Amino acid sequence: MKPFTRSLTKHSLALLTGAVLASSFSTAIQAADDQVRWKVQAVFNTNWPGLGNPIRLVEESLKEASGGEAQIKVYEPGKIVPSFQITEAVKNKQIPAGFAWLAYDQGKMPAAALFAAVPFGMDPMGYSAWWYEGGGHQLAEKLYAPHNIHPILCSITGAETAGWFRKEINTPEDLQGLKIRFAGIGGKVLQKLGASVTVIPGGEIFPALEKGAIDATEFATPAIDEMLGFDKVAKHNYFPGWHQPFTASHLVVNTDVWNGLSKQNQTLIETACTAATFRGLAYSESLQGEKLAGFGAKGVTPHRLSPALMEALENATNEVMQETSSTDPMFKEVYTSIQDFRQGYDQWKELGSL
Repeated sequence: MKPFTRSLTKHSLALLTGAVLASSFSTAIQAADDQVRWKVQAVFNTNWPGLGNPIRLVEESLKEASGGEAQIKVYEPGKIVPSFQITEAVKNKQIPAGFAWLAYDQGKMPAAALFAAVPFGMDPMGYSAWWYEGGGHQLAEKLYAPHNIHPILCSITGAETAGWFRKEINTPEDLQGLKIRFAGIGGKVLQKLGASVTVIPGGEIFPALEKGAIDATEFATPAIDEMLGFDKVAKHNYFPGWHQPFTASHLVVNTDVWNGLSKQNQTLIETACTAATFRGLAYSESLQGEKLAGFGAKGVTPHRLSPALMEALENATNEVMQETSSTDPMFKEVYTSIQDFRQGYDQWKELGSL
């Protein structure tokens, strides 16, 4: 019998060569598909500490950790799509990924708001514990799976202020007819107490406040609110941030894009987001004391909400949570998970913390 290599006809050699080339081409295509070269739309200005800068940290760390193999290009708000439309753009593959505040999806998915901020909810560590270890991220994946979106926690801040007001507020009656910018579930709570609530993007708040189109606003922490100039117009800043004891944002990736990545690249992205979340939190928290110390020189008076207001806000929050749970099964499932988890967490905080 002739050796196999000598018995190949020209035709069979051509077929074999073609198969090898096709296999190599297929491998090259897979490698190209797995490459991370994403445009990422940011929901918040990326110079805002804790709220916006974490996605820049992801951009930097991904490039450095991967030796340039995994890269994202972050775009400031509105450069590709409006902030309110990021998840929709990711779903439709207009962009492969976005840095989003999920509460902006509450109109079509009420449960989405619970992953962004929960009135009278847990602190940042409590939310993080629930997200990573209490089933939070699995519920977020379940909620967004029908929308072809894979969510990853990528930012968290400490409590916000309860808002900037032109005039003092002391009783629940002071909220009647108050024109206020308020986002998330907290806005629904204030509506229940008679306030006139609007939601406008961060860059449009100051002109509205300055012109008197709104009487008050909340947005973020003192360090970010100062950047937006609220202290120049509204001289009464209220605490605590009952509506957002934490504020979480997420990297949302198109599920087909995510599933096309290697496990290595998926892990790189998850690790970069986890690091950015806590680096951003540390940076944000380091700034707030200095900002509060400067209130006096600017004529700003810090206030704690009165016990009567806090009671009314908490009661109204409970009503909103129960009403929404009764009409939306997914909201009920997520909220029940949060409440069950925090029973043990709150007990630990009460006993273990000063």
